Amino acid sequence: MRKDKIAIIGSGNIGLSLAKGLVKGNYCQAGQVTLTRRNAKYLAEYADQGFETSSDNVEAAKSASIVILAVLPQQLKNILAEIKPVVTDQLVISVIAGVSCADIAAGLKSGAKVVRTMPNTAISIQQSMTCIATESAGRAEMDMVKEMFGKVGSVAEIHEDLMTSATALCSCGTAFFLRAIRAASQGGVEIGFHADEALRMAVQTAKGAADLLLLNGSHPEIEIDKVTSPKGCTIVGLNEMEHQGFSSSLIKGIKLSALKASSLYNKE
Repeated sequence: MRKDKIAIIGSGNIGLSLAKGLVKGNYCQAGQVTLTRRNAKYLAEYADQGFETSSDNVEAAKSASIVILAVLPQQLKNILAEIKPVVTDQLVISVIAGVSCADIAAGLKSGAKVVRTMPNTAISIQQSMTCIATESAGRAEMDMVKEMFGKVGSVAEIHEDLMTSATALCSCGTAFFLRAIRAASQGGVEIGFHADEALRMAVQTAKGAADLLLLNGSHPEIEIDKVTSPKGCTIVGLNEMEHQGFSSSLIKGIKLSALKASSLYNKE
């Protein structure tokens, strides 16, 4: 367990999920993490769990060795101006969609070490897919970030020009796959199952399908071929879904989300 003092500036869904995941993953203790929010009373539940809570971003950043920025893109300029005087040699980690390392570094003192990350909400159960990139941090800092996010899921180090794509595939992707599971469960209700039964079956089937790829290291089509027999019930279902645009709609949705992610932060 590391001894770093961590400040999470902006404790919304991702910030709180990260805090919980780091503690569950034994990266740190709750008392090492300061959570900030404009109205700290909304963090009372987390204070009860041992986290430090505050509405003072400056004090939180000043006393931390790692500052994690988890605010909305439109809030970033004001936050950077607020903490700039006290951010000296801290490692700054961003989980903000659509904001580059250069954008963040421009709002801090010269020489700031910035790492950009894109986790998803499964970080709260240590199952995130997190992509990381940097322009200014060294190998030691990147290894630290890998260790941190490795406690809460899988980590991929990528080139920063792919980070908006990572946002669409890995962060927005959580909602896409959840919607697919929801649709499958609704289909299950139509063919005779109660809603709770159908949802449980759909969830476990989706989990098993994902694990087939992860554990076998195989391609989806290889596993699909194993369940599509000639003139069978699987192939007719797959073909109907494709006729209705299943794959193309998912691809188009991911591409549109990536386009939107690239325009979230207004530099002006």
